[in-house]
Amino acid sequence: MKAAIVVFPGTNRERDMAAALEKAAGHNSKPDLIWHGETELKGYDLIVVPGGFSYGDYLRCGAMAGNSPILRSIKEQAERGVTVLGVCNGFQILTETGLLPGVLMRNAGLKFICKMTHIRCERRVAPFTGGMAEGQVSRVAVAHNEGNYFADEDTLNRLEGDDRVLFRYCDDRGNVSDKTNLNGSQRNIAGILNEKGNVLGMMPHPENAIDPIAGGVDGLPLFESLAKAVVERA
Repeated sequence: MKAAIVVFPGTNRERDMAAALEKAAGHNSKPDLIWHGETELKGYDLIVVPGGFSYGDYLRCGAMAGNSPILRSIKEQAERGVTVLGVCNGFQILTETGLLPGVLMRNAGLKFICKMTHIRCERRVAPFTGGMAEGQVSRVAVAHNEGNYFADEDTLNRLEGDDRVLFRYCDDRGNVSDKTNLNGSQRNIAGILNEKGNVLGMMPHPENAIDPIAGGVDGLPLFESLAKAVVERA
């Protein structure tokens, strides 16, 4: 799997993401770290926009990164069907650029949230959750101040109707309720797809749940699904 991880000033999860991709695809598939000032991303099977605090989040989260030179190529490759994954700040960037609908606002409690939580897989679909079961619950970490997903009712209904809500916040048994909605996201949304299904944005960090020593391996199936989908597509 030939993967590119895009790095902005303030990105801090690129090494975690690289470790997750290498573990899923094999150590011979070392991802490339691409500085945001580059302008070309041709030839990659997967493009990842990892978490962190791009440009210190001094404006809207992801707004400044959304104007970086590399974003034009990310958009072009996404339109060609290349798989794109944005996690946390990466999700924010994808919404700022219009690759995904909606916005990420301040958490409902107006506090930074850093904890383990549970998310439910709503749909088994390549390339992201092809190796997971519908309804599968994963225990993963969140670390964000602006993770409150918001969109107008028409957009939310369209996401639901098109089965583009891929992950929701839940409890350890998969129950979705207001109590399990840790940041106020509408309809407990934790991750969504674009219309083509090749772009995923999600707030939780699956890359930090790939090793028992670090607290669990519930994030690994997503990366294994990505690796398998790339091999099958080749």
